Amino acid sequence: MTEKTVLITGASNGMGLEAAKLFASKGWHVIAGARRVEKIPVDPQIMALKLDVTDHDSNVNFVESALAKTGRIDVLVNNAGYGEYGPAEEIPMSLIRKQFETNFFGAVELTQLVLPTMRAQKFGRIVNISSIGGDVYMPLGAYYHATKAALQQWSDVLNLEVEPFGIRSICIQPGGTQSSWGNIAFENAKKNLAAQSPYLPLVEAVSAGMESFMKNAPTSADLAKIFYKAATDVKPQLRYFNAFSDKVMVKVARHHQKLFYHVMRRMIKHFEQTTKNLDQ
Repeated sequence: MTEKTVLITGASNGMGLEAAKLFASKGWHVIAGARRVEKIPVDPQIMALKLDVTDHDSNVNFVESALAKTGRIDVLVNNAGYGEYGPAEEIPMSLIRKQFETNFFGAVELTQLVLPTMRAQKFGRIVNISSIGGDVYMPLGAYYHATKAALQQWSDVLNLEVEPFGIRSICIQPGGTQSSWGNIAFENAKKNLAAQSPYLPLVEAVSAGMESFMKNAPTSADLAKIFYKAATDVKPQLRYFNAFSDKVMVKVARHHQKLFYHVMRRMIKHFEQTTKNLDQ
């Protein structure tokens, strides 16, 4: 039996790293891409490649190197991404564009590069790592949420176009996870505050509230199992969730918008009150 090949972006930490290790343990050829390639584990099943998904030449080299190594691409996992958090009013346009280049356009270009091979094989799967944040929203994440909403709509349209060729495009929507992602996102929120910003109390309150929430979140290894299921299910779903509560939150945000908005307002007030109590 020919060993299958999976390409995983953002594979140097968190969910991408755990997914690379899991696929390798299952006997797959793993082509693992990341900017910090030295953090990808040494493993005979893993080929680590330096990858910047915002750079065209880097993306081309990533795909060509994978084909030179294994001659096939069965699955592409578009996992690279981060949260450029902060007040929507104050984040510089250059960083907003960078957020879209990383979270959305990088996935688009890599998918365009692998699709000819997948069509020739008459099989392939594009696994797009979105977030419940593609439907659920919270303060400070305006541009992150926008990229994930875009990724989901694009993925669904792509799925309609490529399914006749034996290819599927699907999304995984994780909730919060125990990783460095949240810390980086809220560090960005603080960096993106303007001098004497009126949004400082909001940033402090939401940062503190989410830090508490993340302590009980699933691990990256938990999510890696969902990556593998999405890549290998014979009849894949359009959406995959790690927890039932994540699925419920998405349904509420989609179908009960007024209710969700009021829940968010109450949550923010709770975070703000908690922060005030800690300061006293």
